[in-house]
Amino acid sequence: MKFEYYPKGVCSTKYTIDIDENDCITSLDIENGCPGNTLGISRIVKGMNVDDVIKAFENVDCRGRGTSCPDQISKALKQYKLSH
Repeated sequence: MKFEYYPKGVCSTKYTIDIDENDCITSLDIENGCPGNTLGISRIVKGMNVDDVIKAFENVDCRGRGTSCPDQISKALKQYKLSH
């Protein structure tokens, strides 16, 4: 299933996440943001369970912003879980 999320407080502007029937991430496309970091994050989460990514990424802070791209990904996945 494809899920879209528009992050807040970070440089990236849109996440498109594909999640399979076992709640595993099959792909993550991040628009904008730091290219190397966003590509790395996309590769790391591929094949991971949604709950494991939430646990690993929630509350990660970027330069005192109170959030980060990983934290916003955890928020996106929490929203996905609430809607399914």
